[in-house]
Amino acid sequence: MPPSPDYIRAAAEAYLSRHPGERQLLEPLFSALASAQDPTHRMTFPAHVTCSAIVLDNADRVLHIHHKATGKALAPGGHPEPGDQDLIHAALRELSEETGIPSDAVHPLPGFETVPLDIDVHDIDASPAKGEPAHQHVDFRYVFRLHEQHPVTLQTEEVSGYEWRPSAEAAAPTVRAKLALLPRSAHS
Repeated sequence: MPPSPDYIRAAAEAYLSRHPGERQLLEPLFSALASAQDPTHRMTFPAHVTCSAIVLDNADRVLHIHHKATGKALAPGGHPEPGDQDLIHAALRELSEETGIPSDAVHPLPGFETVPLDIDVHDIDASPAKGEPAHQHVDFRYVFRLHEQHPVTLQTEEVSGYEWRPSAEAAAPTVRAKLALLPRSAHS
């Protein structure tokens, strides 16, 4: 069973307790949670939940994958699936599927075991081939430290490459800003 609306609301409220100024930005999430539709289902419109894994190596570089569908360098992530027990496990599953890095090779940064580093709402273009109108993703971004070196094995159907970027050069501006706010001890 996918994560429930009550669970997602609690995760968002825990995040907002750290970032109260972002409540209005998350209005698409709260609208989706008030709907009778499953907020994690990829065919829930106009907005639905996705999850990403922000992975830091020991040099505080952030893992990015080159996503074929968008042509962009992004954090590993995607849509929750029915078997995902919660959002953080959805992010870990996506990390493993897209990069081959198993969930036991990473651990959440202290203080981020259940609370995302960032929640970002972004627009997705219509995809007539998939039968999807233009919509929004509400991306719950969980932060992990790679504690066990593991080779990256790409899911070639969706990913064309990868790179490790300094945290100050992370593709997402909100992730860059939130990583910069972390105390140095949290990076270890």
